[in-house]
Amino acid sequence: MVLAPRCRAPPGGAVGAAAVSLRRVTEAPAAFAAFATEAASNAARRLIEFIDASPSPYHAAEQAAAALEGVGFRLGDPASVAIAAGGGDARGVAVTGGSVVAWLAPRRVGPQTTFRIIGAHTDSPNLRIKPNPDGRRAGLAQLGVEVYGGPLLNSWLDRDLGLCGRVALRGEHGPQLRLFRLDEPLLRIPQLAIHLDREINEKGLLLNKQQHLAPFWATTDVAGLPETPGFAAVLGEAVGADAADILAWDAMVHPLEPSRIVGLRREFVSAPRIDNQLSCHAAVSALATLASSGDGAASDTVTVVVLFDHEEVGSTSDRGAAGGFLASVLERIWLAAGGERGGFLRALAEGCCLSADCAHATNPNYVDRHEPDHRIALNGGPVLKVNANVRYATDAVSAAVWVEACRRAGVPLQRFVNRTDLACGSTIGPLTASALGIPTVDVGAPQLAMHSARELCGVADVAALEAAMTEFLR
Repeated sequence: MVLAPRCRAPPGGAVGAAAVSLRRVTEAPAAFAAFATEAASNAARRLIEFIDASPSPYHAAEQAAAALEGVGFRLGDPASVAIAAGGGDARGVAVTGGSVVAWLAPRRVGPQTTFRIIGAHTDSPNLRIKPNPDGRRAGLAQLGVEVYGGPLLNSWLDRDLGLCGRVALRGEHGPQLRLFRLDEPLLRIPQLAIHLDREINEKGLLLNKQQHLAPFWATTDVAGLPETPGFAAVLGEAVGADAADILAWDAMVHPLEPSRIVGLRREFVSAPRIDNQLSCHAAVSALATLASSGDGAASDTVTVVVLFDHEEVGSTSDRGAAGGFLASVLERIWLAAGGERGGFLRALAEGCCLSADCAHATNPNYVDRHEPDHRIALNGGPVLKVNANVRYATDAVSAAVWVEACRRAGVPLQRFVNRTDLACGSTIGPLTASALGIPTVDVGAPQLAMHSARELCGVADVAALEAAMTEFLR
């Protein structure tokens, strides 16, 4: 007896541009060698450019939208999606804060039309500037910060830090939003010297979020020095506005060390925000490849990439995965293409969603923290994530779609489960599946140092994830 899966298996097709050969490699493992090519190195460099241009979720959204505009997607407001699609343009992209949704849709939907969706998130754990941040202590001017998400706090110590985000300015016709980034070594959070904490190497480092994480950026109370400007004054100068016209900000700090390819054979990417800008970049690249090839325009599928903000803090916002952002845009696209609500619900149930978020590679110094029969290797290929308690949305049906996409792309596949005696994290997958009623599979590229200010992934995995995503969308 053959059961018909709700998720349609992806049809055959050429492997995406990322899936080719590798250069500066000697005696590479077989899985890595399959993608150890100049094309894979190029994919890693494109990822690095994307990450370095995206210090905040707002910059990541801007970069993603610009990349899609470059291949013919029309930028619009989420509220006017129906107008854009109804005008005959089957390609659209909309941005709300740090969230993006882009679609490639047939101009008319029918009884066989389904959805194929890739979801990821633009935000990463970091330190955010408080509304009244200016403080002074021990002769130094400090900024008050609030911890966003679950970062490895120690990784933010003793780094040169810049400032980025967006600011709301008073305008003639209402508030105006403007992005900003200060890529200068303005801030520093110094660790306490070992002479004043002699037992730190034996008992470990314990940081109080309120007391120990406030960065400083200037000296105060020194004769002959001018008055230290406040945060609003510095921000106003950065965006070319008077401090009095600043109404509010969504500001954060970011590490300044540039991303780079590292390792003996140059086989790793060292960068901030790999979780989850790697998935965002791969999804946008896959959609751009599909759009450029012309395959999507001829298909009977509404192909969507959505990049959510606020995943690291639970997704409960107007533009998070637990909100109505995606469902609202999808329904507008469907109605604008001549569909009706019953068909929309059917298309979701028969479609498939890929939730892309980075996965834990096996840390060689902590192998006891990983499931012993599910070793995950850097440069070992994309990871299929499974959890019996549905912390990941994967089931046998949705998993089969991803397994086939990897096979068609010629990509090695790894399977991850958490140790049974450790708590499992979660993703946008279960939220999207429950909100839309769409079969969903959780996947991701393997990485180390997740939620650190500096993370690590494999060069080959960047290209492999992009190639498999392209096949998934086909």
